[in-house]
Amino acid sequence: QVQLVESGGGSVQAGGSLRLSCAASGYDGSLYCMAWFRQAPGKKREGVAGFYEATNSTYYADSVKGRFTISRDSATNTLYLQMNNLKPEDTAMYYCAAEPTPRGGWSRFCNVDAWGQGTLVTISS
Repeated sequence: QVQLVESGGGSVQAGGSLRLSCAASGYDGSLYCMAWFRQAPGKKREGVAGFYEATNSTYYADSVKGRFTISRDSATNTLYLQMNNLKPEDTAMYYCAAEPTPRGGWSRFCNVDAWGQGTLVTISS
């Protein structure tokens, strides 16, 4: 079973940048789909960015387009989220997610079958 461990969260001022990392283990080969989600206090978890390995396709929530970039290092099975021009409304717990093999159906942010524990991002104004 795949394990996902996030890192890179922290506190920065508005306008700053952070890069989140997600190390995947316990799985041989490439993961079919990986994604980043976030959950702000009192709000539902929402998809932020998704990456489909076979097509190198990326997808973003409208709220982060042009500011966030998802990428993957296949050699190390690590997923990244580069976050620029951060805003206070980006404050949330960020979770790495994966769909190791196709589960049927399709979503921009994977049909998730595995979650990381999360890393906290706090943006001050």
